[in-house]
Amino acid sequence: MIFNILNQMKPLTVQVVLLALLLNLAACSASQKDRAIPLRIAVAANVQFAMEEIEQLFEKESGIGVESIAGSSGKLTAQIMEGAPFDLFLSADMKYADSLFSKKMAVHAPLVYAYGSLVAWTFKDNIALNQLKELLLDESSVKKIAIANPKNAPYGVQTIHFFNSLNILEAVSAKLIYGESIAQTNQYINSSAVDIGFTAKSIVLSPEMAGKGTWVSVDPELYQPIAQGVVITAHGKQEQAEAAKRFLEFIFSTPAQEVFKKYGYEVPDSQPVLPY
Repeated sequence: MIFNILNQMKPLTVQVVLLALLLNLAACSASQKDRAIPLRIAVAANVQFAMEEIEQLFEKESGIGVESIAGSSGKLTAQIMEGAPFDLFLSADMKYADSLFSKKMAVHAPLVYAYGSLVAWTFKDNIALNQLKELLLDESSVKKIAIANPKNAPYGVQTIHFFNSLNILEAVSAKLIYGESIAQTNQYINSSAVDIGFTAKSIVLSPEMAGKGTWVSVDPELYQPIAQGVVITAHGKQEQAEAAKRFLEFIFSTPAQEVFKKYGYEVPDSQPVLPY
């Protein structure tokens, strides 16, 4: 029938109609393609459990799929700099996200999406955490202490800062066992391969770990605030601009911020000015 209609039209009109049809088909194809390609998000290991819930909320609201890969912030940053096709990066601090921005691998300065907290955690029944400094110095009770590698993981950096604040770094340095990320550090702790370890509060509050072992919050006066930053990468701006922007906006929405609170994070007092 459409061909009969076209035969009755003037040549110029036919060309216009055909062009409109082709553009419509192209738009539909592009739309289907965009929906088929999920956002790929690099996520600091401490955020992985909260991220699982945020992904579900975002996918339900937007219809956009999300694929997240967790790891240490340092290693994820290196992968992005080497061309890994991540669309956004949720770092465990501001430094790594800012390094991407300074090298034009991210399209805006990092925005603080949450503030992390440090905890001491043990699976040993004979260890009490009420006198943490004395415990860490006790040679009979604590022989191995797990921390995230400060070369790659911001929570490891702040654990070292905590030891320095107590003036015990030199005394405990021989006991330190380094995990390449918070995830590996947690494995050392919950397998009792170490006597005690330091990790993110978000981990001990996760459904997978809640109620397991014994933990205590580290005095926040004894380490620097762990401001965690998010950026849209240059790849994300180029390949998934609208979807990446929607996810960035969602991170600061009330539902997402409530998830962060649930996992022990502090959240920003006010909504930041979002880029472009």
